[in-house]
Amino acid sequence: MTDLLKLFKERSRKRRQLLAQQFGVSPDALHSLLNSKADQEERRALKRINSQGDVAGNIVKFKAVEVDRPQGLTVSDATAADKGDDVDKEEVYTDSSAFLKGTQSANPHNDYCQHFVDTGERPQNFIRDVGLTNRFEEYPKLRELILRKDELIQNTNTPPMYLKCDLETFDIRDLDSKFDVILLEPPLEEYQRTIGVTYDKYWNWEEIEKLEIEQVTALRSFIWIWCGSSDGLDAGRRCLKKWGFRRCEDICWIKTNIKNPGHGKNLEPKAIFQRTKEHCLMGIKGTVRRSTDGDFIHANVDIDLVIAESEPYGSDEKPVEIFHIIEHFCLGRRRLHVFGKDATIRPGWLTIGPNLTSSNFDSEIYNGYFKEPNGCLTGCSEEIEHLRPKSPPPKVIGNMTPAAMPRGGGAQRGGAVQREGAVMRGIAPPRLAPPPRSALVQRGGGGGMAWARMSGSIFRIRNNWLPRPMAPPR
Repeated sequence: MTDLLKLFKERSRKRRQLLAQQFGVSPDALHSLLNSKADQEERRALKRINSQGDVAGNIVKFKAVEVDRPQGLTVSDATAADKGDDVDKEEVYTDSSAFLKGTQSANPHNDYCQHFVDTGERPQNFIRDVGLTNRFEEYPKLRELILRKDELIQNTNTPPMYLKCDLETFDIRDLDSKFDVILLEPPLEEYQRTIGVTYDKYWNWEEIEKLEIEQVTALRSFIWIWCGSSDGLDAGRRCLKKWGFRRCEDICWIKTNIKNPGHGKNLEPKAIFQRTKEHCLMGIKGTVRRSTDGDFIHANVDIDLVIAESEPYGSDEKPVEIFHIIEHFCLGRRRLHVFGKDATIRPGWLTIGPNLTSSNFDSEIYNGYFKEPNGCLTGCSEEIEHLRPKSPPPKVIGNMTPAAMPRGGGAQRGGAVQREGAVMRGIAPPRLAPPPRSALVQRGGGGGMAWARMSGSIFRIRNNWLPRPMAPPR
């Protein structure tokens, strides 16, 4: 029992030390910060006197505790004096310690939102291993995959090309090429309001939508467009629809402020919260499946989050990781960056925009990089194919895969097909083998043709055979 009591006392001592460290006081002065026993007894005595209704006529003397109060002062006078002091004194709160009295937590500041209010350090600053160098230390297989893909991309990249042009008057069809990947980084007016970026011209979403992006997209292609964090989310979707794309992902850039902690200088007038993120919408054109189009896409290599340091005030630079995500995902070599700058010129990309200082683009030279068979693809090595995440193989129903089945599966719920009061188990979509010969009649039979006209044929008519009616029509 003595050992257990010592253990409890040791735990209590450590708890008091932690609390004193959090509040910035010594362990001996902790009782004055927290609720002391003397304060509790004083409050109980005041409640008893107030409940009796004799506050004005009673003189309260606390013998159990020592209170610094002039002798003969009534409780009502003391209460009034205390209230007067509270009115005259204005308290200034510099942190959240005043609101954490009596907490039993060993770390009462484990509240990242309150910590952001107190210090300006964003909660995402404390996420570990977000850099490209140490992100996959605990996943050796994925780290090896990334290294192999980066090596392949570096070996198959085309030399960087760039074209300075005014996108308002430039006919994008003059590029004379189709692209597998397009990245747009429009100069939005929102950036001026939020991060103080200045442009020669700010583009609104109506002007962005007028760009004829659909004229330079391949039959199967992808697009990424930075759209800010407010109205651009809806406007960006309208642009994707106009250009013939379907939105398939939303990549979110979570901005940290480790190097420059503090609250935002400019806040959106209609925003409820402080916005510390930015969105990049991703669209798809054509039919691309993860399980069957491994020559064009490698899915599940990266995630849809980019956690990177926010650029200094007045800079519109985007995280370079967006290029890694695009190159790891799509194996197409024809990549176009619209509204690019000198800082974003990159091997494997054609960069166009008004903010470039020079040009080296030649359409014949550029198209010559893709003349070989499958020259528009990077290809894939055996090591990458072995390491990359793959979708489960498609289930085969009968002699058909779901990709070859009509939309909806071709059957009613439960896998049953109704026919003239009978239930045929299993799915019988088009292109299945015909029913057994015993259940068929040859074309031209009156009963069979009449039944087909009345109830409709369920199976595809093949080899001059029709379903035999289960009952003669009436």
